[in-house]
Amino acid sequence: MSTLRFNALKELPFRNYRKDNAVVVPGKLSELFCENVFSEETMRAYLTKEAFTSIQDAIKRGAKTPRNIADQIAVAMKDWALSKGATHYTHWFQPLTGSTAEKHDSFFTPFESDRAIERFNGSMLIQQEPDASSFPNGGIRNTFEARGYTAWDPTSPAFIIGTTLCIPSIFISYTGETLDYKTPLLRAMHAVDVAATDICRSYFDKNVTKVIPTLGWEQEYFLVDSALYQSRPDLVLTGKTMLGHSPAKGQQLDDHYFGSIPTRVMNFMKELEIECMKLGIPVTTRHNEVAPNQFELAPMFEETNVAVDHNSLLMDIMARVAHKHHFHILFHEKPFAGVNGSGKHNNWSLATDTGENLLSPGKNPKKNLQFLTFFVNTLKAVHDYADLLRASIASASNDHRLGANEAPPAIISAFIGSQLYSVLEELEKVTDGKLSPEEKTDLKLNVVGKIPEILLDNTDRNRTSPFAFTGNKFEFRAVGSSANCAEPMTALNAIVARQLTEFKKTVEFNIEKKNLKKDEAIFNTLREYIKDCKNIMFEGDGYSDDWAVEAEKRGMSNLKTTPEALKEELNQKFVDLYQELGIFNHREFEARNEIKLEKYSAVIDIEAKVLSDIARNHIIPAALNYQNRLIENVKGLKEIFGEEEFKPLAKEQMELIKSISANVSQIKTGVDELLRAKEAARATTGSQEQAEMFCNDVVPRFEKIRTASDELEMMVDDELWPMTKYRELLFTR
Repeated sequence: MSTLRFNALKELPFRNYRKDNAVVVPGKLSELFCENVFSEETMRAYLTKEAFTSIQDAIKRGAKTPRNIADQIAVAMKDWALSKGATHYTHWFQPLTGSTAEKHDSFFTPFESDRAIERFNGSMLIQQEPDASSFPNGGIRNTFEARGYTAWDPTSPAFIIGTTLCIPSIFISYTGETLDYKTPLLRAMHAVDVAATDICRSYFDKNVTKVIPTLGWEQEYFLVDSALYQSRPDLVLTGKTMLGHSPAKGQQLDDHYFGSIPTRVMNFMKELEIECMKLGIPVTTRHNEVAPNQFELAPMFEETNVAVDHNSLLMDIMARVAHKHHFHILFHEKPFAGVNGSGKHNNWSLATDTGENLLSPGKNPKKNLQFLTFFVNTLKAVHDYADLLRASIASASNDHRLGANEAPPAIISAFIGSQLYSVLEELEKVTDGKLSPEEKTDLKLNVVGKIPEILLDNTDRNRTSPFAFTGNKFEFRAVGSSANCAEPMTALNAIVARQLTEFKKTVEFNIEKKNLKKDEAIFNTLREYIKDCKNIMFEGDGYSDDWAVEAEKRGMSNLKTTPEALKEELNQKFVDLYQELGIFNHREFEARNEIKLEKYSAVIDIEAKVLSDIARNHIIPAALNYQNRLIENVKGLKEIFGEEEFKPLAKEQMELIKSISANVSQIKTGVDELLRAKEAARATTGSQEQAEMFCNDVVPRFEKIRTASDELEMMVDDELWPMTKYRELLFTR
């Protein structure tokens, strides 16, 4: 390993990245936008009017596409793809592995002994049958039951990568259960659309026919040199460093954040942006993040379904482009100890088909009451289903990040700003029942009417809040950088859909049974919701120990680990929520919980094996090699100076020899204990019980080995140390 390390470091200064990997942006980025996408403009050019109208109905209203129209769309899509050099097509989907999947089929079809054509019809477009036996299913089906189906999702546009036409699709089993992230997301989006549209049309704007949940994600990531990456087996196999002493300089000076982007990284970013533009991913922001070699990019807001697809596609493109620039990209939430980890903030809002953001105040009291309705209902949903949101972002890798100094804690609280909090306090004082004319006027002028002015000045943000209101959207900050956005977005849209439905029922009850006018009924309902959900509103430092104590007093959960969070996920309240909204049936929901538990255990199992292997086969031999050199040095001093005189001269060497022996012993016993704990966990039956064993008995043993190894790193001759060091991984440009 030391050979790999030094060969990589020796080669780095002689690579001319500025010249060899220079990227020239071809004209305006806007001219490249959607170049490789079967976009609305492309559809207009290739489709008949009938086919174009049909696919737009499918996209905007969920209408079914007739078979003859599907054939027309397929032929047009094929002709466009062939004009772009495509030779194959695939149904591109997002199984529960956490990455994307695809099975390529050729357009090529022989029809005589010496003749062939390119063929693609409606049935090929609508459905494909990949082997489903090896994808996670949580016990829904037996391994030998291989059949599964992908089905075209027309709401997300087809695109071309290389020579392959990619058709965004959902993935279901032979018996109809969902096996992907997209299907439940589409169902949750439909549920919130129905509920929100009903409220808009009933109380605020009869012209609204559709409400679209929107998403703007912020993708954080690390870049490390490919050769240095290959010299670290822990990075290769787990995506994180299991060992490594912190460098003298980390992020203490805050000099990397928003700093000048290194030329080599800039070349990567330029090429990445070009590829994103061609695929219709509207990335607009790029910058250095806080930790060395950490960066971020973010797009414009899009419909949640498309945004989720674009993020999954982006992560794949990033890895490919990084490889061309001799980088390896790290999406792990905490790849390096002692510096900030990476998140993927999900900025969520609701938009109407009339062009309004429902989480943005308007120019009159009616629009501001509309804003308050959706704002307070979202807070109420988060309050009632906080544990479900926590479970939606639970993973072994995100456990390392949540609660650290760069990420929100595992306690799901909401930050809304002191000014908006004051508005809610005023609304909490609204009279129970009918309002006097004076109270109505005061509410409209001095409370509701001043909301736009308040938000204009309320620009500060609380980086310690997992769920923060940032002016015209909520920012779900607790989502991890490696996550598929679909899962937290499914949970958030589902709970808001349920809450809006309950709100409508309550308002109607107040109107019909209590004889209140519409505005009075809305104010009365919001008043009760504000009282109910004040516990989750927190404006202070989420990192402080005092907040954990206070949160416990308020009755809020602090689910610090994935097994804790996933145990709460099976609460009957959450199962019923998904089942009643038609997002998951009971079997599907339990299966997904099982999959996440199994993945957690598998990840910790792999990390334990990797750490044990590195400690035994790399760290201990390097330490003993250096110790033997010291022993030879001591022997030489003794031979030269004699029994008495050599002792003070060899004092430091003797201390080093003892320290090395102590740390080697600690590593040896630590590895033995770790492997025994790992095997005991593997032998545990029940996914929940096994995950808890890995969490409570295996993970805590990592630190003993790491501590001893990091101590040795500071003792052993640098030329003998086998593992590429943090200072090289994080600061080599």
